[in-house]
Amino acid sequence: MSETVARLVVPTAGERARLKEGIHIERSPRRVRTYFGGKLIADSERVLLVYETKRPPAYWFPIADVRMDCLEQSQQPADTIRWRLVVKDRIAQNAARAYIKPTGDRAALEGHLTFYWNEMDAWFEEDEQVFVHPRDPYARVDTVHSSKHVRVEIGGVTLGETRRPILLFETGLPTRYYIPKLDVRMDLLEPTESATRCPYKGVACYWSARVGDKLVKDIVWSYPAPIAECPKIENLLSFYNEYVDLYVGGVLQDRPITPFS
Repeated sequence: MSETVARLVVPTAGERARLKEGIHIERSPRRVRTYFGGKLIADSERVLLVYETKRPPAYWFPIADVRMDCLEQSQQPADTIRWRLVVKDRIAQNAARAYIKPTGDRAALEGHLTFYWNEMDAWFEEDEQVFVHPRDPYARVDTVHSSKHVRVEIGGVTLGETRRPILLFETGLPTRYYIPKLDVRMDLLEPTESATRCPYKGVACYWSARVGDKLVKDIVWSYPAPIAECPKIENLLSFYNEYVDLYVGGVLQDRPITPFS
């Protein structure tokens, strides 16, 4: 039930629409930087935003904007060059890749390489840190105040009930209902060490719910310091619709089938 894991492998609706032909490439207007071992490895205002089937979106840098002195060629399959990244005593064995002679739909990637996101220490779009993968400019996250009556239950026990939720609408996912802590049975929740990152919302912390003898792990999350685009959900709690009985306006909602199911 980790949002980070799901966003790494599941494309948004916008991504899926553009991947019908296998790859989509467009020029990003954003300055993009990535760091490793305390060193700036790549810094460019000419990056390409690339969507490839079965891969998360990725930034491809012009080789001229990369510290190639930190890269050592490691593997070379038939059509791909791969590099390890070395900064002092830090080594990422499989850090970057490029196509040797890209043709067809990949021709625009000539002279570019991409880094595996998780191998790097930090990524920035302009001066804001970005997590998990590049933000899809075609995906939306909207938050709105609502007076809907929302109740969350597990095994007939109410964990949260409110008439002042924040509704979060994210492309390709079910509506998430964020509830003020004052309207949640915090005595039934146990904080965990889990943490996930979302490129559209920030870093989330988690709680498990204990109902009788049953412990439901990491069932509720919150963003203590969401990114600037989502200030309304700060410190509110949201439960996985997939695993609780969710009533909206007194009507039990169907449990959605999502990558988190």
